[in-house]
Amino acid sequence: MTGQAIARTDKVLLVPPHVEVSAHAPISFGSFRLDRAQRLLLQDGEPVRIGSRALDLLIALIDRAGDIVSRHELLELVWRNVVVDEAGVRVHMASLRRALGDGRDGARYIVNIAGRGYSFVAPIAPDEPDPQPPPPAASLAPRSTGRVPPPPRSLIGREAVITSLSELLLARRFISIVGSGGIGKTTVAAAIVQRLQSAFDDTNVIFVDFGAMTEGRLVPGAVIAAVGCAIGGADPVTELVTFLADKRVLIIFDSCEHLVDPTSLLAGELFQRSPGVHLLVTSRESLRVDGETVHLLSPLAYPADEFPTAPEALATPAVQLFMDRAAYSGFHGELTDSDAPVVGEICRRTDGIALAIELAASRVGTYGIRGVANLLAGNAKLRLAGRRNVVPRHQTLEAMLDWSFELLAELEQRVLSRLSVFVGLFSIEAACSVAGSAGDDGKATMVSIASLVDKSMVWVQPVGKVVFYRLADVTRAYAATKLQEVEELEPISRRHARYFASLLKGVALEHGAYADMRPYAPHISNVRKALEWSFSDPESHAVAVELAADAVPLFLGLWLLSEGRHWSRFALSASDEIKELPRRELRLPEAPADSAQNTQNDAQEFPDAIEPGPNLLEADGGEMTRFRLLAGLNSFLTTLGDFEGGLAAAKRCGIIAERIGALSDRVIAEWMLAAAYHLGGDQAAAMTHCERGFALEAEIGHPEFRLFGYDHHLRAELALSRILWLRGYPARACRLVLEAMEGAALSSLHSNYSMAAANGVAVLLWSGNSRESGTHIDRLIAHVETHPFKLNAAAALALKGEWLVMVGEPLAGIAALQEALKMLNREQFQMVVPGAARALADGLAQSGQYREAQTMIDEVTSSAERMGQKFWLPDLYRTKGEINLKAPSPDVEAAEQAFLVSIKLAGEQGAIGWELKAAIPLARLLIGRERAADAIALLTPIYEAHSERTGTTDLADAKSLLESLR
Repeated sequence: MTGQAIARTDKVLLVPPHVEVSAHAPISFGSFRLDRAQRLLLQDGEPVRIGSRALDLLIALIDRAGDIVSRHELLELVWRNVVVDEAGVRVHMASLRRALGDGRDGARYIVNIAGRGYSFVAPIAPDEPDPQPPPPAASLAPRSTGRVPPPPRSLIGREAVITSLSELLLARRFISIVGSGGIGKTTVAAAIVQRLQSAFDDTNVIFVDFGAMTEGRLVPGAVIAAVGCAIGGADPVTELVTFLADKRVLIIFDSCEHLVDPTSLLAGELFQRSPGVHLLVTSRESLRVDGETVHLLSPLAYPADEFPTAPEALATPAVQLFMDRAAYSGFHGELTDSDAPVVGEICRRTDGIALAIELAASRVGTYGIRGVANLLAGNAKLRLAGRRNVVPRHQTLEAMLDWSFELLAELEQRVLSRLSVFVGLFSIEAACSVAGSAGDDGKATMVSIASLVDKSMVWVQPVGKVVFYRLADVTRAYAATKLQEVEELEPISRRHARYFASLLKGVALEHGAYADMRPYAPHISNVRKALEWSFSDPESHAVAVELAADAVPLFLGLWLLSEGRHWSRFALSASDEIKELPRRELRLPEAPADSAQNTQNDAQEFPDAIEPGPNLLEADGGEMTRFRLLAGLNSFLTTLGDFEGGLAAAKRCGIIAERIGALSDRVIAEWMLAAAYHLGGDQAAAMTHCERGFALEAEIGHPEFRLFGYDHHLRAELALSRILWLRGYPARACRLVLEAMEGAALSSLHSNYSMAAANGVAVLLWSGNSRESGTHIDRLIAHVETHPFKLNAAAALALKGEWLVMVGEPLAGIAALQEALKMLNREQFQMVVPGAARALADGLAQSGQYREAQTMIDEVTSSAERMGQKFWLPDLYRTKGEINLKAPSPDVEAAEQAFLVSIKLAGEQGAIGWELKAAIPLARLLIGRERAADAIALLTPIYEAHSERTGTTDLADAKSLLESLR
C-alpha cells in the first residue's frame, strides 16, 4: 500500500483514510513489522536490536504518523517525569534512524522539520499478529554493573562534546576519551552514560573502574564480575566474548593508562567479536587497537585577553567552572571587572585543567579571589586538597601527578623532569639538547618525548607549520620538584642557556643584521629565562653577553623595546669584563638606542645610548655599529620634530654605507635619505634617493629590509607616495598608499599597519578622499587598541580629528584634536604636531572661534619656523590665509600675503601639490577683487605642472575655476 505526501501546515504524510489502525494491533511499514503490545520490532522476520527509548520514540511517532511532533512533545511522551534535555532526543533519534536504516537505498521513515520537530512519513498498514513471535534480543541477567560515577552538578564547557561523543559512540561503537590527568575524562564519560542509559535498556550498562587495579592479569576477571556471568573455562576472554556476542551492552573502561596492554587486548576482542558491545574508554593514553576512535579531550578555554571584562571572562567555560565551584566554597559575590583579569590568570595558570580549576576555586570562600591567586603564584596549587569523596589520586594535583609520574619508565621520568626548565613552548631540538643524556644522539630522548605526548604529560602545540611542545603549568611545577630531587638544577639550566645562545647565534651568522625574527617569537619566554639565569651565574657572563647581543634583533623585531634595552644594558656592563668580543656583540647599543627613539621617554637618553664604550667601537665592524646607531638617531630626531638634525644623521649614514656597507645597508641609507629630504623640504632630492633605493633593492631581490623593528621597504613606499603627491602625481600616490596599507594589514608584523596608516592616510586627506581616509582611520584606531603603541595611538586620534573637520563636523574634530595634541606633546611626538595643530586651527575657524584659531595658527607657524620644520610651512601659511578670510572682519591683504608666502615656500620645496592648495583660495580671492587675469596667470602654470590632472579635489576645483574664467 502506498500513500502520497500532502503539503499542509500540520501534516507531512497522511495514512490512507480507509485504513483503521488499532492502538495495539501490529503494523507494517517497509520491511519492518512493529508489535506494540510485545514491544517488538522485526525486520524481515528477524528481531531488530533497538533500545527501549528508541522504541518508545518510534511508537510515539507512528501513533501520530504524518503529524509534526515537536521535541517538547516527544520529551513528554517518552520521558515523562524524567529530566532529559533536547540533546538526549537527538541521540536516541539518531539511534532509531540507524536501526531502521533510514536514508539507505532510498528508504525514508522519519524526517526532521527544521525548528519544528519530527514526523513519521512512511506508509503504514495493519498486520495480523504473529502467533509465535521470535524472542527479543538477548539482554543481561540482573547483575552488579559497577559504580557508575554520579553525573556532575553541572557540565560546564562540555555539552557539545558529550552530545557529539554520544552520537559517535552509537555509530562507531568504540570511543576512547584521552587527556591529561584531571582534565575531566571520567566526568564526560559519566555524562555520556547518563545520556545513553535508556538506549541500552537502562540496565545493560557496565562500568569498570581500573584505577585501583594493579595486576594486568585481573582485567578480564574484573569485566566478567561487572557483567555478572558465570564462566568456568580455561580462557575467560573467549568465554566473555562469546557470552556478550548476542547482547547489546555499553561497557565503560575507566582509567586504563596503567593497564594499557591488557585492556587494549580485551577491548580489541570485544569490538571485533561482539557486534552488540559498545566500548567507552577513558585513559591518559590511547589503546591503539583496530576499531578505536580517539577523542583528545581539550582543556577548558579561558580568556585570551590579558585584561578581560567580567562578561568577556564569563563567556569562557574555564571561568564559568571557577565561579560555579567558588559559589560552593562559600563565595557569594559576582565577578567584577577588576577581578576578571585575576580569575582569567588563575585559569591560565591551571591551563584550563578542570580538576586544577576546581581545587583553586574551592579555596575562594576562605581566601577570596586574589588570595587564591597568591596561593597559585608558588607551588601551593600542587597540594590544595579537594573533595574527600573522590578517588585518592584526584584529591590533590600532586597525588594526580604522582600517579602519572610513577607509571613512567625511568628515562621518561628523567626527561620529563629536565623539560621543566623550559618556559612555555619548546622545539624537539631544544628538548633533545637540554633533556638528553650524555652520549645520547637524541633518538632515545625523542622516543621518550613521543611517549610522554602519548601519555598526555607533554602537550603538542603547532605554531603555523612548526610543531612545538609544552608542559601544562601544573605539570611543569611538579616536574621541577622532581628535578631538584634527583639531580642538580644548575647543569640543566646551563644547558638551557647555551642552547638558546647557540640558536640565536646561528640566526645572526646566517641572516645578519636584517634577519626576520618573527619565526623565533615562540622562543621568547625561554630566551628571557636563559638571560636571567646566565646573568645571575658569574661563570656564565660570557654566554650572557653573547646571548643578549644575539637576542637584540629578537626583542626589537617583536617591538619589545624596553626589554631589549634592559638586557643590552646588562650586557654592556658585563662586556667590560670581556676583552675580546665577537662582531655580533657590536649591536648591543642598538637596543637602548632604539628603545629611546621609539618610547621618547627621555630626550637625552638616545644621545647617551649611541655612545658605546671604546671596547665596542674600536672592534672590527665598529663602523657598521655606528651606521645602525646613526640610523636610530635619524628616526629619533625626526620623531622629535628636528628634521634638520635627522637629515644630518641620514647623510652620515649614507657616507658610511657608500664607503664600507653591504648593498642592503646602502638600500636602507638611500631610503633614509629620501624620507629625511622629504621632511627637510627638498622633494626633488627625496624622489632621487627613493628611486635609487628601489633600484638597488632590485639588484638584491630581498623580500624585506628590517632595522630597529621597522619594515624599511614599507617605509620607503609610504615616503614615495607622499613625495609623488607633492610632485604632481596624486592618482599614482593614492594607488600606492592604498596598496601599501592593504598589504600592511595582511602582515604578521602588527606594527606594519599602524605605521602604514599613520603615515599614509595623510595622502588621502590631502586629496580630499573622505571615504577611504575615514575607513582607514577607523581601522587604525581599532588596530592600535588591539596592539597598543602610544605614538601611533596619538597619531590615529589626530587623523580622526582632521577628518572630522574636513567632513564638516568641526566641534567633534576640535575635541579629538585637542586630546590628540595632549598625547602628542606628552609623548614628544613633535613630528606630526604641526599638522594636528593646523587642523585644530581650521576647525576652530569653521566653528566660529576666530580669535582662538588665529592664535593657534600663529603659534604653530612660529614654532615650525623656529624648529626648521620646512615641510609643514606651506600648509600652515595657506591655513593662516584661509582663517584671515573667515574672520568676521576679513583681512584680505593679510590673507593674500599668507597665500603668496605659502606658494613661494612650496615652490622652493618642489611641492606643486602644496602650491595648488594655496593657489586655489588665492585665485578665488583675486576673482572676488576683479583680478581675473591675475587669477588665470597664477593658477594655470601650477595646474599644468601636474603630470596627472585627476586624483584630488584641488585639481577638480582648479579645472572648474579655469574653465569658468576662460
